[in-house]
Amino acid sequence: MKEHFGFIITLLFTMACAAQKPVEFSFVTDNDLYTSPVNDQYYTAGIELICHYLGKAKNENVAKKITEFKLGMYIYNPQSIQAAELNVHDRPFAGYLFAEAGINTFYKNESVLKVNFQGGVVGPEAGAEQAQQGLHDLLGYHTVRGWNYQITTTPALQLNGLYSHKILGGSFKDKVDFHAQLQADAGTIWVGASAGIMARISLKGLLLPMYDSALHGAALNHDPEAYKEQRELFIYVNPNINYQYFDATIEGSPFNDKSPVTFPLVPYRFNAEAGVKYRKNAWTYSYSFNYRGKELYNNVIEGYYYGSIVLSYMLH
Repeated sequence: MKEHFGFIITLLFTMACAAQKPVEFSFVTDNDLYTSPVNDQYYTAGIELICHYLGKAKNENVAKKITEFKLGMYIYNPQSIQAAELNVHDRPFAGYLFAEAGINTFYKNESVLKVNFQGGVVGPEAGAEQAQQGLHDLLGYHTVRGWNYQITTTPALQLNGLYSHKILGGSFKDKVDFHAQLQADAGTIWVGASAGIMARISLKGLLLPMYDSALHGAALNHDPEAYKEQRELFIYVNPNINYQYFDATIEGSPFNDKSPVTFPLVPYRFNAEAGVKYRKNAWTYSYSFNYRGKELYNNVIEGYYYGSIVLSYMLH
């Protein structure tokens, strides 16, 4: 019944988004196996279905205003999926299931402001155990043991924001550009902030302005002919410093202390993302390598990495 309910929700989500045009659908899959065939730990898998549709900008300083809807699930494991015993847990098992709605504003000076709200749940109701075991069964991997120690039920309500501002404008004749980025999260699951520099480097032609680029999901255009004229192939790098005040997937629910495995946070971390994006006509493809610094205190855990693959298609 749960599988049917999830399918119905996804179908209704897709149909509702398709009714708004121009619209872009994106499928995102994260997995540590995308970086190493033996890497299977910590943030081990994630999946997102995203819908963007382009509205009308009413402010003369705004190039585009794009509404975003998202459905997603994130899965977290200790270093070993054979964790039937508590003494091998160097991170709690946790799953996060959520829905998101937000507004992305792209300014003519190439600044970007994203604000979104999430609602969902961490805990057994997220269905992460069933999703992970189903994937392992499909691929012939080992049975996952230890989910009975996962973080207990925690209602999720999140407010997230990102601001990006172009710096050193015009210094490299639009083959390379730099953007200062600040991101903040507040809610019942995560409270924290990150700051860093993002660089784009074009591999073919000139960089598109940020309000037309696929980097932050701004490829949509009211003119369908624009898709035929715009191409993108670039790499990007985004090192940043993260301060994490709270993380329910590690520390447990803020509403109770019933989670059987929890750890104190390492508050300051170095994180980084590097990737490549290619866009032609209505399609966008991307791959990124993501590094996360040590997140909690114990004698075993260390920094980790995972890969992310994104496929997007635009309808006009």
